Amino acid sequence: MKNVLVTLPVKETHQSRICEAAQGCNVLFVPGREVTEEQVSEANVIIGNVPAKMIRGSEHLELLQLESAGADAYLAPGLLSESTVLCNATGAYNRTVSEHAVALTLMLMKKLHLYRDVQKKSLWKDCGTVSSPVGSVVLVVGLGEIGLQYARIMKAMGAYIIGVKRRPGSCPDGIDELVQTDEVDSVLPRADVVFSILPSTKGTVHFYTSERFCLMKKSALFINCGRGNAVESDVLLKALQDGEISGAAVDVTEPEPLPADHPLWLQENIVITPHVAGGYHLPHTFECIVDIACENLAHWLKGEEYRNVVDFETGYKR
Repeated sequence: MKNVLVTLPVKETHQSRICEAAQGCNVLFVPGREVTEEQVSEANVIIGNVPAKMIRGSEHLELLQLESAGADAYLAPGLLSESTVLCNATGAYNRTVSEHAVALTLMLMKKLHLYRDVQKKSLWKDCGTVSSPVGSVVLVVGLGEIGLQYARIMKAMGAYIIGVKRRPGSCPDGIDELVQTDEVDSVLPRADVVFSILPSTKGTVHFYTSERFCLMKKSALFINCGRGNAVESDVLLKALQDGEISGAAVDVTEPEPLPADHPLWLQENIVITPHVAGGYHLPHTFECIVDIACENLAHWLKGEEYRNVVDFETGYKR
């Protein structure tokens, strides 16, 4: 009998759905913090982000279904055997992360962060002019499903959208203009908002350099809900302090957590949230993850093509 190990924080209704999808298999539900190496080594399918070090070279593992969209922790050579298929949860986080990013964008545009600061001081103070999505140029760097969702929301509010993606292709619905990643420097000077939703890969680490911040408008806003290592915290701090951009909002930092004594915390023109755009803060997200897991369990049993297979070369969904 095949073994399916589930480390997601499932409720009874989710357990029933997973067991139904894995009919004929032995299904073991173990909280992620309690999972053992023996349980991992015996599993033919794992659903959840078990510690990568527990998986190395597992001979029985046929499918590793992650609960995250990011898969970088599992891409190290030799970690997974050649017979293991790695799938991520792309699609589950579209709504929650895109809405969080839109909220951060509007917060900066309308200076709500500044009004929150003066409220704490009991001050009735006008914080000056604001900007609007209407007529703004929004650059979306990373046109995966989250990037597209954010782009479409901003476009619905009147923005002109420039999308940046790795490969050439037709312009997706909701995107006004499309460029490739190696052309990003040519469009940075046009952007009123730069939204980064890059994953962590060899090509995206420290993608936003001092030189690239200098290319942006001094009135530009920088939003990062992808991976913290896309920009060094000290580089972002300097760009804010030197006025290379007018404001930033980040849900991710390098390192994480951001040290309590880091001066970025004290910058007036930045909003920092502690990597909470994703996760299970929005219940809809978890339901989507269970949907993906059940779908891929069914595909595994039938020998069919999986959803969200990760490309080990790029770290992206194929």
